[in-house]
Amino acid sequence: MFGGISVWELSIILVIVLIIFGAGKLPEIGSGIGKAIKNFKSATNESEIKDKESDKESIEEKNKT
Repeated sequence: MFGGISVWELSIILVIVLIIFGAGKLPEIGSGIGKAIKNFKSATNESEIKDKESDKESIEEKNKT
């Protein structure tokens, strides 16, 4: 299914997580993971934008000379 993880293995992992953290903590954990992914995506997008801008500037400088 997901890189060789079957449904049964995924359900066992979920049960273990429920036992360790409890049902009350799961929304907090999910929220934290979601925010981390969002921040990671925005950081990678910012670096790509900066790279494109620096490429444009270097091309403009080459064209001036």
